[in-house]
Amino acid sequence: MTAEAAELLEILWGRASTAPVSTSQLRVLFVLEHDEGINLRTLAEALGSTPPSTSRLCDRLQAVGFIERTPSAVSRRELRLFLSARGRTFLTELRARRERAVEGVLAQMRPSERTALAEGLAAFCAAAAAQVREGATVDARPA
Repeated sequence: MTAEAAELLEILWGRASTAPVSTSQLRVLFVLEHDEGINLRTLAEALGSTPPSTSRLCDRLQAVGFIERTPSAVSRRELRLFLSARGRTFLTELRARRERAVEGVLAQMRPSERTALAEGLAAFCAAAAAQVREGATVDARPA
């Protein structure tokens, strides 16, 4: 059921274009939104990527004006990464498009089903946020 729900959300959200950014670049924007001012190495770790690959993602995002790099006050060699105003606007608009797609599905559900879903999603979000904060990894292999 979880896999099916995830796949259906991907289809719904796929209709809400993420252009001009790729899925990988979108992940960068989400991480920076929650952890602004991090350096490239920390971002790469959060993405499970390498600093060179992450740097290329950031180059593209900076080119479209979605992120900004500023020198660190601690080290001249280190850059801090921030969402730009344009990047924040992009995420707000993307979320609105995605929300409208989900609302179309929710409108087809009975009120009691929507209430049960909302309660379950609140618990899911709390557990997922705790896992992200703790830096926990999940083994994706079947049990």
